Amino acid sequence: NFRSNMPVPNRLRDLIRNIRSCKTAADERAIIQKECADIRNGFREEDTVFRCRNVAKVLYIYMLGYPAHFGQLEALKLIVSSRFTDKRIGYLGAMLLVDEYREVHLLMTNSLKNDMDNPSQYVQSLALCTLGNVCSTEMARDLTPDVEKLMKTANAYVKKKAILCACRIVRKVPEMMENFIPLTKPLLSDKNHGVMLTAVALITECCRKNPDAKANFKKLVPTLVRILKNLIMSGYSPEHDVNGISDPFLQVRILRLLRILGQNDSGTSETMNDILAQVATNTETSKNVGNAILYETVLTIMDIKSESGLRVLAVNILGRFLLNNDKNIRYVALNSLLRTVHTDMNAVQRHRTTVLDCLKDPDPSILRRAMELCFALVNSTNVRGTMRELLLFLSRCPIDFKSDCSSGIFTAAEKYAPNARWHIDTMLKVLTTAGNHVRDDAVPNLIHLLSATDKMHAYSAQQLFKAVSEVNDLSVQPLTQVACWCLGEYGDELVSAPVEDEPVNISEKDVLDMLDKVLRTSLSTAVTKSYAINAVMKLSTRFQGCIRQTQEIISIHSTSHNMEVQQRSVEYNVLFNKHDNLRPGVLEHMPQFEKVTPPNHSEDGEEGTAEQVESVQQPAVVAAPEPQQQSNVDLLLDLVDFGSSAPSTQPPPPIAPTNNNDLSSLLDLGFSGQPQPAVNGYNAPPPMNNLMGDSLLDGLNSQAPNNIMQTPGVTAFEKSGLLIKFQFEREGNVLNVNLTATNSNPQNINDFVFQAAVPKSFQLQMLPPSGNSIGPSNSNAVTQTIRLNNPNKAQPRLRMRIAFSYQGQPVQEMAEFNDFPPSAWQ
Repeated sequence: NFRSNMPVPNRLRDLIRNIRSCKTAADERAIIQKECADIRNGFREEDTVFRCRNVAKVLYIYMLGYPAHFGQLEALKLIVSSRFTDKRIGYLGAMLLVDEYREVHLLMTNSLKNDMDNPSQYVQSLALCTLGNVCSTEMARDLTPDVEKLMKTANAYVKKKAILCACRIVRKVPEMMENFIPLTKPLLSDKNHGVMLTAVALITECCRKNPDAKANFKKLVPTLVRILKNLIMSGYSPEHDVNGISDPFLQVRILRLLRILGQNDSGTSETMNDILAQVATNTETSKNVGNAILYETVLTIMDIKSESGLRVLAVNILGRFLLNNDKNIRYVALNSLLRTVHTDMNAVQRHRTTVLDCLKDPDPSILRRAMELCFALVNSTNVRGTMRELLLFLSRCPIDFKSDCSSGIFTAAEKYAPNARWHIDTMLKVLTTAGNHVRDDAVPNLIHLLSATDKMHAYSAQQLFKAVSEVNDLSVQPLTQVACWCLGEYGDELVSAPVEDEPVNISEKDVLDMLDKVLRTSLSTAVTKSYAINAVMKLSTRFQGCIRQTQEIISIHSTSHNMEVQQRSVEYNVLFNKHDNLRPGVLEHMPQFEKVTPPNHSEDGEEGTAEQVESVQQPAVVAAPEPQQQSNVDLLLDLVDFGSSAPSTQPPPPIAPTNNNDLSSLLDLGFSGQPQPAVNGYNAPPPMNNLMGDSLLDGLNSQAPNNIMQTPGVTAFEKSGLLIKFQFEREGNVLNVNLTATNSNPQNINDFVFQAAVPKSFQLQMLPPSGNSIGPSNSNAVTQTIRLNNPNKAQPRLRMRIAFSYQGQPVQEMAEFNDFPPSAWQ
């Protein structure tokens, strides 16, 4: 009577039909909300007749993505029902709505235990499927005996599901595998392929969770080999045949297990060699089923200690995969060859032509793997042919590939170049082909190469001049930058000694006109213009007949809107007008670089690249050992702000390179021309460009007066056993600060670095220190001279950074010294 007073709930098919007929998401949400309300009412009224129908609708709503947690307990109520249809929906609801992280799942442990003892195999299978999906650590410990019991049953339908539950239990509680290991051997002897398949999966899981268990399972390798051989040699079996292959799923599982058992074991691998060779030669490759087995065979051969002939066979199989029309098969072949190339280079080299053909594939994933494999196959024998194909690929590849491809070509050319001319031609071809997509380190690396090849200077300058002349819009910035640098350094060789095999009449005016065009075009970046104006200034000493033209070009840009170009132009004009006698020495040919230092990527983009290239152009010097590479300019800029006393957290910087030649050192200070970035939140002062008035050259390079004033020494820093004293000597406007560092500790102070910064109204030059190690007990002191130009006779202020290591521990201190005696600056 009570049931007759309640409305009959909609059937599941009616709910599905109503939802599918909705035209908007709002209509669907309205139907779902109304149906959920009706289902809740039915659950609240304990409607046992239609509980199964309501739970089924809750599961459908859950699969649509709507919350359905209110159906968890109702699903558990269906599990304890005696009707199979209710149990089926209840266990399905438990698998979907309940997981191991919800405490409610513990309520069904007893139901699972009872149902696994049920005489019906279908009820047992329902319980086993649920346990395999939601098994937690507590469930695994409680129900392992029941699972172990079902693994011994004669019913293959129940047995294979119990074995899968054992896999889940081993995954959750690895120590429980001791209960299942004795059962694995008889399971492999079962005639049912499903039981054998799940048994192999259980052994694989045990080996992965506990590598020590592999010693027990290696005894089963002959059994696994026999099973695999029977699968290959057996005739047609309708029950297990898939496209002419007998049970490929079991074959793949066995191959994966053999791969695990044969790793780093020569004896076990020897047992597998024959069967792996049979699988590799007898498997049909016309269908994907056979290709899957061959792929697993190749992976197994590569991972175990197999014979060399077998490894060659595996590489040949991958080579055949490259000719397959299926893109997925070609991709996995390239991926596998890429992992194999370092161990079996000669075998992979036989398929180099096929790999190069993959560079024409339209699929980007295959292109990426083929490109990486081509670079791995490059050696001194095939470098010319492979590079020819890679350059063609660079010209037609998508933009996303150009950066990686050009970088790979640069690396391979540097390592395997047959001669300097080929190396230069290849790098120039990359610059012209990749354009602006090359990486930032390409420009300094090519500059280093050009500088190191003395006999190729004229050829390099000619080829770069021709390349830039052919680019009408001058939009290829890396190529233009290298051309400007090379023409500035070797423009005289280009004009005076043309290349014999390619004679080209290039005059001094042609070179200057091209550089002037680079400076005037709006397509050139600030970095490129900096290269160009530097080149024009250098050519003023190489082209004696065009000094007026070079001076006009430089003067025009003294009013440039770009501050970097304007600063360089003003400084070079000062060098022309006030220090013309120094110009030949300042602008002489750069010495060869000792090594290539890949520049770090700067936050300032192109300006950061300009700083890096300018640092490359400085003469090579010997620096003290340094734990980490770091920009000296950035470290010194940290010292500039005198209002902050917070110590820096950066590691100790290396000793700043300083040229022993006073003139070069002074010019480094006066003509650095590097943009000063903001460091640690403070704006660094602008470069010293007031050379029109009180020039640094006037201050520090002038003749010292005869009256030298000396003052007594003062303590500038004392901490942690390190004592630094200053002694002052004044020579006109220049103050020499003689630093002496001593160590009162019982052990050496190593990697000692002293750095300083002054306000922008001063000019600072630090001479090289006497060493970087301070002896113990005040022995073996380190001395260093700091030259300070004070044209305004203002009170000096010195911000110091001291870095050293003591007993292997790095130490870094910040301090400020303002106690200069009046006689040192007034």
